[in-house]
Amino acid sequence: MSSGPSPTGVIHDIGYRGYDGPRLGRRAVARALFVHSLRGVFGIGRSAKSKVLPVGLSVIMCVPALVLAVVTVIGAGRGLLDDVPLDYSHYAMVLQAALAIFLATQAPQTVSLDLRFNTLPLYVSRPLERPDYVVAKYAAMTLGVFLLLAVPLLIMYVGALFAELPAGDETAEVAAALVGAAIYALVLSGLALLIASLTSRRGFGVAGIITTLVMTYAVATALQGVVGIDNDDAVTAGWLGLISPMTLVDGVQVWALGTDPATPAGPASDATGITFVLVTLAVVVGCLGLLVARYRKVRL
Repeated sequence: MSSGPSPTGVIHDIGYRGYDGPRLGRRAVARALFVHSLRGVFGIGRSAKSKVLPVGLSVIMCVPALVLAVVTVIGAGRGLLDDVPLDYSHYAMVLQAALAIFLATQAPQTVSLDLRFNTLPLYVSRPLERPDYVVAKYAAMTLGVFLLLAVPLLIMYVGALFAELPAGDETAEVAAALVGAAIYALVLSGLALLIASLTSRRGFGVAGIITTLVMTYAVATALQGVVGIDNDDAVTAGWLGLISPMTLVDGVQVWALGTDPATPAGPASDATGITFVLVTLAVVVGCLGLLVARYRKVRL
């Protein structure tokens, strides 16, 4: 029995087109990861189920602002209002429950899944370095939270302009609130991502973020209420705002941006205000540094 010719390999053309263009480097990869992560924060490019929470919470954040804008237009038209019913700088504090849920659900979505499914090696197998990964994720989460806060503020601002309130005053107030929103986004995103990066279990990340934000705020405001805000006690009550990230940023707004406090007590002196600013910077830089250290230890 004679043996036939040995089989040879065959290359099939399955329709993929070759790439002859320039090879993009580290910066382009980091930019692409940032855009991908930002889309993911709002569920864009994911399943319909993944869009429910971020889209729903975005709507929840905007609806009160729309109502306030309508009330402002109607009230000012009838001579009942000469300002927006709620200070721009207080909006994040009033809607902090929805903000906390957004952070608790989307921060683990941003980083925990990469740990759970061990996809980090796919990112850093290219020119992307681990610090680039951290910065891209941090920037995407920060911008996502900023947009969540900024859009309602702009809705209120447009309502104030339609109500023909003093444009200069409203512009100054909303500008200060937008700066405050950026600070909120930096601080809260850093803390949320740091907590989420400690576990590959999304549920643990959600619980950790919610507990941290809710408990620290409850403790800070409760202690401020116990201490009191009259006379000399106002100084002590102001210092207690350092306990919670929410009251911390509110204190920065009060001292640095000249807004009214949204908490029982804000910084009562320049020394307290400077401390609030320094602690805020330390939180942002510390979260970024700890995230980089955390991802240096992740095995590939």
